Amino acid sequence: MRPLHLSLCLILVAVLAWSGFAPYDRVTWWLEVLPVLIAVPVLALSYRRFPLTDMLYVLIVLHAIVLMVGGAYTYARVPFGFELQHWLHLQRNPYDRIGHFMQGFVPALVAREILLRGGHVTGRRMLAFFCLCIVMAISAWYELVEWAAAVALGQGADEFLGTQGDQWDTQSDMFMAMIGGACALLLSRWHDRALAALQLSRR
Repeated sequence: MRPLHLSLCLILVAVLAWSGFAPYDRVTWWLEVLPVLIAVPVLALSYRRFPLTDMLYVLIVLHAIVLMVGGAYTYARVPFGFELQHWLHLQRNPYDRIGHFMQGFVPALVAREILLRGGHVTGRRMLAFFCLCIVMAISAWYELVEWAAAVALGQGADEFLGTQGDQWDTQSDMFMAMIGGACALLLSRWHDRALAALQLSRR
């Protein structure tokens, strides 16, 4: 394992341990951290056969940290979110918006990397379109998961939903994911260079 990847693994494990030590709500912690617990084995199993770019590994770990911090405090209670609320004069803790922005930002680049390397899409405009479609599909699926949690857990799902009284929370979350995906695609040239470097390292 390369030093960068080993460092990322150690950071991930350390933050996961901190997050799970004494979270505000254990059920919410499991729900928020579950994507990380699913993604890590997938990345480990595909590490040799289909390694990703360093750029993408770094972004995935950053996304995982956002999820794990949200799991530790619940999204509506993350201290950094309260700081943002104060600085920007907002009516609610906006940390969940950061989470949904990352939910669009990172999957857009994951989708782009898989589609390009697999030769599934060649046209740049169509590639961007498909990446955004995938982002919106993931966002919609996640909102359905939140709905299912609300139905199954009732009041116990309030911490997981984190709507903070916003009746348009679902639509706002999906909009932030779309913005995140669009912003990620602005890094296409940087991503292309990372892909070229990965191809050279595998020769």
